[in-house]
Amino acid sequence: MIWTTAATLLFSIILFYSLTKEPKIHRNGEKLKRPPNTLPVLGNAIVFLRPRHVLFDWFVKCQQIFGRETFEISVPSLPPGVVINSPENLEFVLKNESIITKGDFFKQRSWDLFGYGIINATGDSWRAQRKAGVKFFTAANLDALIEHVMPTVYQDTTRKQLLEAVRDGSVIDLQKVLLDLTTTVVGHMAYDMEIDASSPFGKAFDHASDHVGLRFQNPLYWLTEMFTGASFRSSLAEVRRFSMQIVTNARKRRSRAAFESLITEGDGDTSTPPSDPCFGSLIDSLIESFAEPQVVADAALNFLSAGRDTTAQSFTWMFYALMRHPEALKEVRKEVDEKVSNIEDIDISLLQPATLPLTLATYYEALRLYPPIPFELKQTSQPVTLPDGTFLPANALVVWCIYAFNRAVEIYGDDAHLFRPGRWLDEDGKLVPRSFLEFPVFNGGPRSCLGKKMAELMGVWVMVRMCSEWDFDEVMDGLVRVDDNGKEIVRERVSANSLTLPMEGGLPCRVRMRDRKVPQERKVNGH
Repeated sequence: MIWTTAATLLFSIILFYSLTKEPKIHRNGEKLKRPPNTLPVLGNAIVFLRPRHVLFDWFVKCQQIFGRETFEISVPSLPPGVVINSPENLEFVLKNESIITKGDFFKQRSWDLFGYGIINATGDSWRAQRKAGVKFFTAANLDALIEHVMPTVYQDTTRKQLLEAVRDGSVIDLQKVLLDLTTTVVGHMAYDMEIDASSPFGKAFDHASDHVGLRFQNPLYWLTEMFTGASFRSSLAEVRRFSMQIVTNARKRRSRAAFESLITEGDGDTSTPPSDPCFGSLIDSLIESFAEPQVVADAALNFLSAGRDTTAQSFTWMFYALMRHPEALKEVRKEVDEKVSNIEDIDISLLQPATLPLTLATYYEALRLYPPIPFELKQTSQPVTLPDGTFLPANALVVWCIYAFNRAVEIYGDDAHLFRPGRWLDEDGKLVPRSFLEFPVFNGGPRSCLGKKMAELMGVWVMVRMCSEWDFDEVMDGLVRVDDNGKEIVRERVSANSLTLPMEGGLPCRVRMRDRKVPQERKVNGH
């Protein structure tokens, strides 16, 4: 009896305090508005336990209700937080890295997977990793990507997979095909090694990423993982093993190159210049920047995740959107057929906005509706006042849902929820890009995405090559239902739980070869 009374008294004190204390977050001394489904004491805890795609819909609903107004969210045991929706507040947050940082909330949840990598890094470590990335994303490497690596990997892996599916009449998971492509490309370009998406590492990383994503929705993850975290810990061990292998392989290769260079010089052979141990790959830049192998391994893993996962997922949603909107696919093919005469020899100059504006616009539109990084959050390191007057104490969370932000009618109009690539073109058909304040898919400010140009080039290359060569038919098993009026309704595909935006259940398709008919004048002119 005494324990029941004590517990009731303690609960009453907490409830009274939570309802009567002065607000820590306020705007001009007034409490901020609270979103739908906010409960006494529990706040928004129940909302954040919902499946990822349901949570996306909730954020979209909140964005429709509040427009650009900042609103407050809360979960017991977690720091206070707000959701921002305005470009002005977003610009302030992204450009003030010194006072609004990744913070302990993010690092505690992601450290097991990303460690010292650039996703978690701040200060000198972050600057050194970013500098290494800048050295990798050069014009020369982009040329090599488009002229050599992409065609070779596509021919050796992707095209073979698709041809086999055509011959067998089998269903393929297009998401897996595209992940195989990006994983192999990034492995060659960044690490000079063969990496297989279906390897033990690939499966372990996907599982670990999914688990870390759930940590941000479960405030008691540290407790539940004591009982359910065995597979997660096993996956982390495999991921760490592979990331160290990347470093070990690169160090051995560099040592061999240095030794061979010394031998050549010692023989007096000056017919060729000595080998340079720096080959321009990302792993070389990282090794030259950091002495500690664990830091190099963590940094390599971070770049690998960004390069393979988000890129493959953006392609998956792009093809999904085109299959669901055949009129948009028809327009892309028309532009490609008019501008590209030989899809087996795609020059990097063909992939620019001036040449294929609609194709790039289609990629942007897919990114807008299905951003590979759907959420972002940071934490204040000191008291901060946002441009709209919202005061945040130290350690407060600042959240923005890119998935909802990109559907704002204030920015994209009343049809913001629709897939319409033409919104990116002016009346003359020229591409009109938007700033990161209206289209924050590639982040902005000091942490703007280093791989933006590479992702765009790969996206357009993949669309040109695969839309020209293949027809994909989405397999609708389980997605179609009939309403009370006998009308068929096709359910949208949704995201799986993850840090990024993988498609739940993949993208099952049947494949057919396409008979590409290039306009006669293109054949004659040859360009």
